Amino acid sequence: MRLCWTGLIASLLCTAPVAGFAVSCTTQAELQPQDRNALAAIGQRMAFAILQQDYSTLQAQLLPAISGQWDGIHGEVELGAPLVKGGQPQIQAIYLLDASMQTETADDQFFCSNGSGSLTVTVSMHALPPGKYAVVLADAAGAPLGGQIGLIAVWDPTGSIPSWKLGGVSVRQGIVDGHDGVWYWTRARTQATTGAPWSAWYSFDMARYLLLPVDFLSSPNMEKLNREQSQLKDVPGPFPLSLEDGPRNWKIDSVRIDTTLRQADLSLTYESLGIADPAASRTEAIAVLTAFLKAHPELRANFHGMWAVASKDGKLTPVMELPMGQIP
Repeated sequence: MRLCWTGLIASLLCTAPVAGFAVSCTTQAELQPQDRNALAAIGQRMAFAILQQDYSTLQAQLLPAISGQWDGIHGEVELGAPLVKGGQPQIQAIYLLDASMQTETADDQFFCSNGSGSLTVTVSMHALPPGKYAVVLADAAGAPLGGQIGLIAVWDPTGSIPSWKLGGVSVRQGIVDGHDGVWYWTRARTQATTGAPWSAWYSFDMARYLLLPVDFLSSPNMEKLNREQSQLKDVPGPFPLSLEDGPRNWKIDSVRIDTTLRQADLSLTYESLGIADPAASRTEAIAVLTAFLKAHPELRANFHGMWAVASKDGKLTPVMELPMGQIP
């Protein structure tokens, strides 16, 4: 699972920001034509290069200051290839972020409002150096897995010709098991009213994951989803939790959604006994998954399968993934 952007000073998200000073955001519709055209052009070019796995074009456009992070960007694009396969790049949104008036690196929130002020999208950045940035969101239209692309562009005034450069890439699945984020959101609402709070919780998580290719952007829709999820009762956690299994007691560190296999899976991390034998390790993992589903049987019908991830002395080891029907 991707937790942060690949590229652009990897600390740009994953931390709750405080409001910055002297920053502004301009939405696509409010941009000056020359700015809108320039950002749309680089966004389209970079999105097409991602679909084509055109690493030469991507590397040539990379911001020189982060050239050392090329391997990470290359890996992100390579891993995202199946997600965008069969699609055509389509720009969905552009946000121009101006932090050029800052005098030092800061945590910033950019409030991106439409012309009437009736809709505001918030972009949160952590440890952002002074400068001009743009977030470009695109879809791989027609791709079976609904690939979504998030790009971050950085204005580079240092070159012989000042221009926008590539600063970060995120590629994320937009369709799981043939369904998009709106479908999972609707499903979560249904589960919330039919006595399946754990399924509802993770369906909300899946909806959030599928609706946007980035984690640092908040919209009124996302706020509504978060509010609905927060109103659930008898929800997962707080972790770690103790799970009784006859004479044994398993410690569950976390349960989260997992789309590694392009399916709607859950990943369960548990404190392992540290068994070295592979067969015995699998037996332990199956015992944990079985006990967990016995405690929360509603999950069987609502998710494809489960990963078992063993934790021992701070080391995490994926043990197996099993479809729900193969877990006793």
